[in-house]
Amino acid sequence: MTVAAAAAAAAGGRVAAARSVAGGDINEAWAVELEGGGRLFVKTRAGALPGEYATEAAGLRWLAAAGGVRVPEVVAIDEAFLALAWIDAGRLTPAGEEELGRGLAAIHAAGAPGFGAPPPGAPFAGLRLGPVELPPATADDWPALYAARLASLLRMAADRGAIDAAGRAAIERAVERMPDLAGPPEPPARLHGDLWSGNVLAAADGRPYLIDPNAYGGHREIDLAMLQLFGAPPPRTLAAYAEAHPLAAGHEHRVALFQLLPLLVHAILFGGSYGAAAGAAARRAAP
Repeated sequence: MTVAAAAAAAAGGRVAAARSVAGGDINEAWAVELEGGGRLFVKTRAGALPGEYATEAAGLRWLAAAGGVRVPEVVAIDEAFLALAWIDAGRLTPAGEEELGRGLAAIHAAGAPGFGAPPPGAPFAGLRLGPVELPPATADDWPALYAARLASLLRMAADRGAIDAAGRAAIERAVERMPDLAGPPEPPARLHGDLWSGNVLAAADGRPYLIDPNAYGGHREIDLAMLQLFGAPPPRTLAAYAEAHPLAAGHEHRVALFQLLPLLVHAILFGGSYGAAAGAAARRAAP
């Protein structure tokens, strides 16, 4: 049985048609038309890790429970695939841009049991960003968790020759100074965890959806920093967020600090200029 047929059967239907669509860096994706109507977005890949799709589904449900930005409905889960309700794409309206900010603030404010806490029911409690995996970890405060994760990623980047000695030294300084750099203490927020602009989907009605989460409990500013790293969010989005859930003083100076995690992940995966960018961000964060 093909993945498309298996996903349709799990959803209680049969395949009328299936076609390949864009689905991210590591997954294949299919648009599956069901007999009698309805359409699924199905993601799959050979060698998917145990619990990979169930963990993503748990993250989607956890974000949905906050009542903020919409997420795709989980239709069926298998070790080999994740089937979601299809969303016709469009473009964010001005109201949709503001909804994204307010809704993200509501998700963050919904909180988490602790720093590093996974979504309820997630089989994997660590952090997976593409093929980069960090083991499960929790901490009593955000600086401790974030420093430990940066240190792990820095070792991976150094082992791959993806960062030079000066960049490594700059990031090590930032890690050592993390308690002083990470801002005032805040309770753990409910994070999307991989919130670059490509994981904000504009629906045909002009409203936003969040897709492809790596959800966990952490500091809300890391979601916002990543949203500003690979593409600029609309000014209305950031303004609506700040109105709904004001950020602590000095947040603008912490953006580079909280962009270190995605920059190191990209250095590990793609090399190139990302290692230099991570070193430069560390020097801005901890001059």
